[in-house]
Amino acid sequence: MMNKRNLLRATALVASSLLLAGTASAQDFPPKKPVTLVVGFAAGGAADAAARLIAKKLGENIGQSVVVDNKGGAGGNIAHQFVANAAPDGSVLLFGSVGPLTIAPHLMKLTYDPFKDLAAISGGVNFPNVLVVHKAAGAKTLAEFIQLSKKKPGSVEFASTGAGSASHLAGELFNQRAGIDMTHVPYKGGAPALQDLLGERITSYFAAPPTAMPHVESGKLIPLATTGLTRPAYLPNIPTVAESGFPGFEALNWYAFVAPGKTPAPLLERWNKEIVKVLNDPGVKDALNKHGLTPKPTTRAELTAFMKKESTQWAAIIKERKLTAD
Repeated sequence: MMNKRNLLRATALVASSLLLAGTASAQDFPPKKPVTLVVGFAAGGAADAAARLIAKKLGENIGQSVVVDNKGGAGGNIAHQFVANAAPDGSVLLFGSVGPLTIAPHLMKLTYDPFKDLAAISGGVNFPNVLVVHKAAGAKTLAEFIQLSKKKPGSVEFASTGAGSASHLAGELFNQRAGIDMTHVPYKGGAPALQDLLGERITSYFAAPPTAMPHVESGKLIPLATTGLTRPAYLPNIPTVAESGFPGFEALNWYAFVAPGKTPAPLLERWNKEIVKVLNDPGVKDALNKHGLTPKPTTRAELTAFMKKESTQWAAIIKERKLTAD
């Protein structure tokens, strides 16, 4: 009898302490310590530029510093794994990306489940990729690039920000649609990939417009096509892959805000409110547009539904192309 009473008392204590912990963290906003916004790519790329812009405004709005922490490698999976295991107290957020959230789970064995170990907060930004080559590549149009690839199968390489990243899948989708065989070379982010392209150590790169455009404008890189269904307003003179003989071709790059999976719902809702406010800010919108990024604020449910749709779509392409992470 005594054992049963003690057991009940212990159970009640655990339950109340858990309840208290949940309540305390839900009310702890802004967090008492600086907030970390983890980015899965090296400093200097598109994700980094957007994250820093948003983090600065978030910090100003909530009155607590928001520090960007770059954790590159494995196409962003390292950062996603880190946040999946981080404290669910609202002080760690992730600028999650299409690759680790909806592509990599179908390509490789991950130690986290994007739908269970991470919690959706809001959409972030999206943009098409732009296929660029260096000046000495010998191609000034998409048609010439395809000819080049067909002449010597496997001799034309394309860089990506890692196996399973959006730039990797864009290249694979293009391989499939154009009937060519480009060789995939993964990097730890946009900046190192661009460095090797500018150094003419690699032929091409499905790059984020903010990363590539300064070098296109200076004449060091040649843009061949963008990967959205329509030409972005800021790149009116570059044709899309879709209009260049491959109707319906679309490979968007997107980033979204997520948190550790066990973060209390009231905290997630509060972060959603703050992030949506920043993404709707005219100054932030304008700055993101100048970087070639389109803000995409959403509700938490909308982001989850969007991620599920993307996950299904990329799973089908990976299966059809028999892709592996190598």
